[in-house]
Amino acid sequence: MPSEPTIGVLALQGDVREHARALEAAGARTLSVRRPEELERCDGLVIPGGESTAMWRLARAFELLEPLRKRIEAGMPAYGSCAGMIMLADRICDGVEGQETIGGIDMTVRRNAFGRQVDSFEAPVRLAGMGDAPYHAVFIRAPWVESVGDGVEVLGRAESGPNAGRIVAVRQGRLMATAFHPELTGDFRVHRYFADLVRRAAAGGGSPMRGSERAL
Repeated sequence: MPSEPTIGVLALQGDVREHARALEAAGARTLSVRRPEELERCDGLVIPGGESTAMWRLARAFELLEPLRKRIEAGMPAYGSCAGMIMLADRICDGVEGQETIGGIDMTVRRNAFGRQVDSFEAPVRLAGMGDAPYHAVFIRAPWVESVGDGVEVLGRAESGPNAGRIVAVRQGRLMATAFHPELTGDFRVHRYFADLVRRAAAGGGSPMRGSERAL
């Protein structure tokens, strides 16, 4: 296993450079992914924030959607932030007609659930397994998770305001997602957590997939 895993950042649209910088700070090598052959060189993948409908259409245009699905089905670790959370959801609410996802996490996600661009906000979120201090989370046209299946661990919820209790961070085996943008902060805990997950996967740790649950 390499001491520094190669983690790709899906470079079709969104916060690609910001995620790459955060991953490098977390001790990972990074690679921009626009083609299937680049995807094959990755130990794990980050799907950045941006616009989920544009990301879906571009993944189709670059012939990446099916390779992404196959790699994730085969057990490649992946992390999605904001639009990336939508892309990793098995089901979405308020999508455009015909909108597709990569899927992989047994959850239903609602697009733009926290409001439009003008409703963007920052708030503390406590994240399971990432220290006791709250994470300063940045929400921009953010989704939330409406519901999760039995194999999904809730890592964090909104803690204040009218939407307190809404799920904003999840993990299912080697897949994880947040409704917020950790790449826009100087706090690298989320990226370290994911890089460690990729290292463990590269070392062959965990158990085989069981039903809808992904291997750890």
